[in-house]
Amino acid sequence: MFKVIYRSSICLAAVAASSTASAEETAHAVAADADSITVTATRAPLTLDEIPSSVAVLDKDAIDRAQDIGVTELLLRTPGISISRNGGYGTSTSLRIRGAESEHTVTVIDGVKLNDPSSTGGGFNFANLLVGDIDRIEVLRGPQSILWGSQAIGGVINIVTASPEKELEGSFDLEAGSRETVSARAAIGGRTGPLSWRLGGQRFATDGISSHAKAFGGVERDGYRNSNVSGRAELALADNVSAEVRGYYSSGRVEFDGFNTDSSDYGQNKEFVGYAGLNFALADGRFRNRVAFAYTDTNRDNFNPDRARPRSFEADGKNKRWEYQGGFDLTDRITAIFGVENERSDFRSRSPSASLGVPLPDFVRGKAEITSIYGQLGIEPVDGLTLNGGVRHDDHNRYGGRTLFAAGGVWRLPTGTVLRARYGEGFKAPGLYQLFSEYGNVGLDPEEAHGWEAGVEQHLFGDKLVFGATWFDRTTKNQIIFNSCTDPDDPLCTVPGSNPPVPRFGYYLNVARSEAHGIEGAAALTLGGLTLDGNYSWIVAEDRSEGSANFGNWLPRRPRHSANASASYDFGSGFELGAALRWSGKSYDNASSAQRLGGYTLVDLRAEVALSDAVKLFARAENLFDEEYMTAFRYGSLGRSIYAGIRGRF
Repeated sequence: MFKVIYRSSICLAAVAASSTASAEETAHAVAADADSITVTATRAPLTLDEIPSSVAVLDKDAIDRAQDIGVTELLLRTPGISISRNGGYGTSTSLRIRGAESEHTVTVIDGVKLNDPSSTGGGFNFANLLVGDIDRIEVLRGPQSILWGSQAIGGVINIVTASPEKELEGSFDLEAGSRETVSARAAIGGRTGPLSWRLGGQRFATDGISSHAKAFGGVERDGYRNSNVSGRAELALADNVSAEVRGYYSSGRVEFDGFNTDSSDYGQNKEFVGYAGLNFALADGRFRNRVAFAYTDTNRDNFNPDRARPRSFEADGKNKRWEYQGGFDLTDRITAIFGVENERSDFRSRSPSASLGVPLPDFVRGKAEITSIYGQLGIEPVDGLTLNGGVRHDDHNRYGGRTLFAAGGVWRLPTGTVLRARYGEGFKAPGLYQLFSEYGNVGLDPEEAHGWEAGVEQHLFGDKLVFGATWFDRTTKNQIIFNSCTDPDDPLCTVPGSNPPVPRFGYYLNVARSEAHGIEGAAALTLGGLTLDGNYSWIVAEDRSEGSANFGNWLPRRPRHSANASASYDFGSGFELGAALRWSGKSYDNASSAQRLGGYTLVDLRAEVALSDAVKLFARAENLFDEEYMTAFRYGSLGRSIYAGIRGRF
């Protein structure tokens, strides 16, 4: 089992993302981490016991023991998260928190939001995000828009790459397995006087599977290649003053199938993330300040060599963000967080015709700017009780101003009981692609949401047994969906501005109302060398638009039921063995709930042997019983897979 610190209004447990952590370590995590592990996705370091939101924290040990290649595989084993993927590794991957849209999740790496303005909803595609040199992953569930602004309706995923702790240190991972899969990763870093630095790189390659599902005749393997590098450096300029830079670059090439058949299509994706910041503290460290600039650039191109004009799609999205964040400790029990942000986004895209006789179309372009100011106050009126509340104002250049509120509290009782409750609001302007692309609709309204959660967790027998549950509820107005054109008289079923009118397959429009509610529950038990844990999520996400033909239908690709379970045993002498199970109920592929996606059960086995304190061998079998399933209709998924490798930490 993962040594993952999963702390939420459900419980504090080691979530079943791996099956190999020792019972001693797990017990230590449960007993000590609640008041010692800090969460930085809250914009200021807070311990798990000070956060009203549902939180999951995956530390480096958890990530190593999981052995997963992609970040989505790690996250999928935690409560409230589902994914849909258009094939194997590298294909388009959407992640949803508590039934929200994939673009309603803010993904952050080393302080930089990873939204892609050229993607459908301006969200982030997890397809190319490999584990690489990631040191920590934090997941905050529920609306988080006070501190993270637009998009944080479903929650926030905060990713932190490794920082050096020694004068000189290094690490490596090398593994290989099914379908000619090979992954190699290495990193080096250190601390020299006022300078700390770290560089890491990874190369991943696989022959893959047919993205067109085998059940529908897909036989041709679609391969994937990815190379990524990351780096960071921090220089102490004086006492309480430092400057830092961070960067991440990924280049991927993935083959995929178009139009429901095997084909020669492939895509190239390049992502760059950059950050530069200045940190300084005043008033004996009580007044902390950060001024920073962040930049992202995502370039996507699709090709089919069988076409006369091979390039079939090209898009580029850029995001520039200036921000100031401050934090002030008014007293030992009262802390304020506040800030100002300005974000400018632009995109361009086009889909050239296959015929060389048709001129290249002009790029469709769009841009947006949003300026925000926010503040949050945290108070501990008595020992064991933490309250916070905040307000944010967003000023969008197209949609004007919106003011949002949030408040919550957590109460830690001497009986080992922890109570949590929180309310939050969200606002998201339509994505640039949704507004201005060939499927765009400039008449779209912003999406607005509000949600609340309440939960309890219980610690017993010196934290050997921990269990709990949380209830959540969220309502979203003007949710944006893609509407297929079936009515030839619909004026929006032609490309805007085309003369003569050019028909299109569909366009984006607002759904008047959608609702999501449910329960997340989890438990963990430690008995000597044996550790058992599990979690379960019941999520009802529906279209609740009065008068709509889809009223009461499930929102697409969101299973109502999902669960994870694991068992592990530490044999001593560095040998650990475990098994994990992932179960997902049925879902539907479309808004009309006409196309059903069946449920599935996946079983994994994992093992690890320590050759020394620094070097370990590991192996795993994923989808042991080779179950066929789909998270998106007609798209394949990975069958039985066997991997083995070696890792070193120096």
